[in-house]
Amino acid sequence: MLARKGVVLKKIEKVVGKHVYGNLYECDYDALVDEEYLRDTVIEAARKGNMTLLDVRSWKIGLGVSVVAIVLESHITVHTWPEFSFATVDVYSCGSHTDPERAFEYIVSRLKARKVVRGYVDRSFDEVETISILE
Repeated sequence: MLARKGVVLKKIEKVVGKHVYGNLYECDYDALVDEEYLRDTVIEAARKGNMTLLDVRSWKIGLGVSVVAIVLESHITVHTWPEFSFATVDVYSCGSHTDPERAFEYIVSRLKARKVVRGYVDRSFDEVETISILE
């Protein structure tokens, strides 16, 4: 809480949103082409991130694979380009109980990426409540 001349400002967190994403380089070729392996990886990542898995869909696109997991708290995606040993990963979750960083790191370890360029965005919504104190 912050006080200012008879006024108290109280930050109230309304929505907790955490978005971890990245580019994975020099990944294991066999992992990048194996649709079942990638589906299992995303399913386990949701569990490790304490997310509620609702559905998983995947597609082979040329040599690569795209996996999309819908979790109650948002989503996890993996898209691969085996011919370049490259993948992109996106883990977005809402709720203080989730750990998208742990889910992201699990996917990185399973793809055996030798280089990772990672990003993070706080997608939370906060509100400041003003309380007047009468003296």
